[in-house]
Amino acid sequence: MEYSVLIEKINDGSLPDGYYYAHIPALDLTTHGMGIQGAKTAAEDLIYIWIEEKLAHAEPIPIESDSYYSKIEVKNALQSA
Repeated sequence: MEYSVLIEKINDGSLPDGYYYAHIPALDLTTHGMGIQGAKTAAEDLIYIWIEEKLAHAEPIPIESDSYYSKIEVKNALQSA
């Protein structure tokens, strides 16, 4: 089974510099870790724990079909606020 993971640097001051969020959209889960590899490792650990919990309660486990990532540039958004 494979899941997409979106990695994003944390810049809001909530954690020391060098930490990244790891979001698993298909499961609606988010975790974090030090560096990109730390975030990926934390995501993998979280996925395993989450799946074990679902199996223990005989709940379905979502399977990701297609996943796409894109960026949208929002021009002048701050000027109108």
